[in-house]
Amino acid sequence: MKLLDRYLRNMRIKKAKAYIRNNDSILDIGSADGIMFEKLRTLIGKSVGVDPTLKEIIEKDLYTLYPGYFPQACPQEETFNIITMLAVLEHIPSSQQTPMALSCYKFLKPNGRLIITVPSPQVDYILDILLKLKLIDGMSLEEHYGFIPEHTEQIFRAPFFKLVKKRKFQFGLNNLFVFERLEPENFK
Repeated sequence: MKLLDRYLRNMRIKKAKAYIRNNDSILDIGSADGIMFEKLRTLIGKSVGVDPTLKEIIEKDLYTLYPGYFPQACPQEETFNIITMLAVLEHIPSSQQTPMALSCYKFLKPNGRLIITVPSPQVDYILDILLKLKLIDGMSLEEHYGFIPEHTEQIFRAPFFKLVKKRKFQFGLNNLFVFERLEPENFK
């Protein structure tokens, strides 16, 4: 991973950190090597990561990483205070997004938070140039399909989720969404 890749990753983690409470358990979808857990080590409780690029289960004192895809690779009996998907949603085919949202609901504790970052579509052009200049390695860029960030609100909507924060960062090239799990008594 090149310096610019690390910088972009660290910016997403920093944005997510603002919405993580002390001792929150986290499910990180697209966890890679668990770097987010290492960076937030003093803040988080026992956590889980899943990533299709992992070859084997990795157990650390504070977290466990599972190879595979969400939700199949997750321990089915666990629920979490937080689910993070940092630069992941734009890799998920549209046909799988609604089932994924329902799975997120299942894995969140009552009043749990879902923290998502997605790049703006023009980022794909910038990443192509940076890749050609060998300034980034990029991760699974071939899976990008022009996801429109505004669709995030349609995927994670009532009656299951409530949007509590939406903002752009990195000069408007990245988007942060924070949702809260709604409880059945809120269903209409």
